[in-house]
Amino acid sequence: MADKTIKIRQIGSPIRRPKSQRAILTGLGLGKMHRVVELVDTPEVRGMIRKLPHMVEVVEG
Repeated sequence: MADKTIKIRQIGSPIRRPKSQRAILTGLGLGKMHRVVELVDTPEVRGMIRKLPHMVEVVEG
């Protein structure tokens, strides 16, 4: 059975953000504007997304 995945796009710049927020972006595999990554949909990933609602968005489809 395949795991569910989620696509995330970075919409905010990591410039002038706290180190913890930049570390979360790196943990998600992001770091440059408008980059899209596909990750396994886990509670840990969802929690990281909730920490950065101003910097990432979930891509539909």
